[in-house]
Amino acid sequence: MMVRPANDKDAAAICEIANTYIRDSAVTFNSIEKTEMMVRDEIAQTHDQKMAFFVAASKGEIVGYASYRPFRSGVGYARTMEHSLAVLPGVQGQGIGRILIKNLEKHAFEARVGSLIGAISAENPKALAFHQALGFVEVGRIPAAGWKFERWIDLILVQKPLLTPQDKS
Repeated sequence: MMVRPANDKDAAAICEIANTYIRDSAVTFNSIEKTEMMVRDEIAQTHDQKMAFFVAASKGEIVGYASYRPFRSGVGYARTMEHSLAVLPGVQGQGIGRILIKNLEKHAFEARVGSLIGAISAENPKALAFHQALGFVEVGRIPAAGWKFERWIDLILVQKPLLTPQDKS
């Protein structure tokens, strides 16, 4: 398997993975499917800003992706990033997500990002366990933060510090 920065040619495969979860699950609160143009725009933004977007490929097929972007706007949040991760359902449990997260962490650390934040649907306990196994710590729960499939869903926030408070730059 190979992990590399995403490019425009990956947009269709990324959409296929993302839209599977958007359509069929409550792991994302989003109910609007991604288009190739939306994904190409997300990828393009990573070239100009402190963001990253990686894909994992196996036998020439994109099997997962991971990205990070600013957690919130404002200069005070400039070193805190929120990440996204998705792996094709048929290949989960094969270490692809772990490899993608490790690549994000390396990139973020080198970019002097202080911590990565994950926002996890409470209906996705596997994602919570996955993140905890990688050193993320639950730092908050927001009851009824999302609405999908005619029901309210809690949001769990996890965080992994990459720099210590003593790190200045």
